[in-house]
Amino acid sequence: MILLLDLGNTRLKFALLDGATFTHRGAFGWDADIAHELATLWATWPRPERVVGASVVDGARETAVAVAAGSAFDRTPQWVRTPAEACGVRNAYAEPQRLGVDRFLALVDAFDAGRAPCVLASVGTALTLDALAADGQHLGGWIAPGPLLMQQSVLGATVQVRPTHAGAVRDLADNTADGLASGCWQASAALVDRFVRRAAPQLGGTPSVTLGGGDAELLAPLLEHEVNIVPDAVLRGLAVWARTHADAPDIF
Repeated sequence: MILLLDLGNTRLKFALLDGATFTHRGAFGWDADIAHELATLWATWPRPERVVGASVVDGARETAVAVAAGSAFDRTPQWVRTPAEACGVRNAYAEPQRLGVDRFLALVDAFDAGRAPCVLASVGTALTLDALAADGQHLGGWIAPGPLLMQQSVLGATVQVRPTHAGAVRDLADNTADGLASGCWQASAALVDRFVRRAAPQLGGTPSVTLGGGDAELLAPLLEHEVNIVPDAVLRGLAVWARTHADAPDIF
């Protein structure tokens, strides 16, 4: 068994992989007492042979999770760093390590699952978009604020935009709360649709579109393109990497 760790901007997600199956899963926001929560939960889990993690957070949080894994399982995490090429996927970045490892592992999952050629959109703190060709070549992508971060940026930069309640997405909003929510969510949807149109000629004209991230379910109905929602793409890609690199040290 392998314990897989996905240290994202908003939360820590993890799963225990046995063969090709996730037998145990969990997630905690970073506002939780991570050390205590992990110690309590992992005390009930089987001991894995390996711990493999992917992180887009700071070293302090990586260390906290590593200490918890060491205490619970006497295992030191192996951290996957973004490579130039792995698991059939070739990184488009001239400086490969600057592509978020979460984005790379989502590409690995898509390629391994046979979804390429495709566009991958992840909607969370950031909205990331990537194009993946049928042969595993990553063609590049875009990064923008996620819809909730957009709303926070408006609130932080203005004095009079102060909604008194959470807004809803409307075609034509008649109040500030709905106007702010509608503008930010529709802007995100429009960006995804535009990226698909721009990438389509290099992807054979009709790429599949997958949507992941914590806000995928909310964004999907606003899109013009048909999408497949793929939860846990980073953990799935990490599982592919872990099976492929049984004894490898940290990558880059």
